[in-house]
Amino acid sequence: MTIAKNSVCIWFDTEAEAATQFYAETFPNTVVKSVHRAPSDNPSTAQGAVLTVEFDLMSIACIALNGGPAFKHSEAFSFQIATDSQEETDRYWNAIVGNGGEESMCGWCRDKWGISWQITPRALSEAMKAGGPGAKRAFEAMMGMKKIDVAAIEAAVRG
Repeated sequence: MTIAKNSVCIWFDTEAEAATQFYAETFPNTVVKSVHRAPSDNPSTAQGAVLTVEFDLMSIACIALNGGPAFKHSEAFSFQIATDSQEETDRYWNAIVGNGGEESMCGWCRDKWGISWQITPRALSEAMKAGGPGAKRAFEAMMGMKKIDVAAIEAAVRG
């Protein structure tokens, strides 16, 4: 197995392995590829503890790093997941929020490790792309939502 030329590195305190396992169980085309243990003691972990986890998240090469408590996550970084239906939107949203995560606004939520997710139905993205009055109505509808309601977005587009 070769290391990807470019990958997303996500800093965790100590739970990189648990987080990546959850992602692999939740999202299609997600696989934990390898777990690397610290070869010696270091400031953030002891020898033999999980240091990094290589994984693909929906086919995006990622590395989860157990780097200790020095850095916290923010909405400045998020994964955006495009969904094709309300059922798919509900499935991802409920998995994240129901596993110790928290809801935010406009299709955003945060998992229990602090990673932000945008669970975005294609109906919303397509409305924004189309522009015009339908996009304005869809945007205004979205602003009052936490989890995106596909039927409400489609109704807003229609006027």
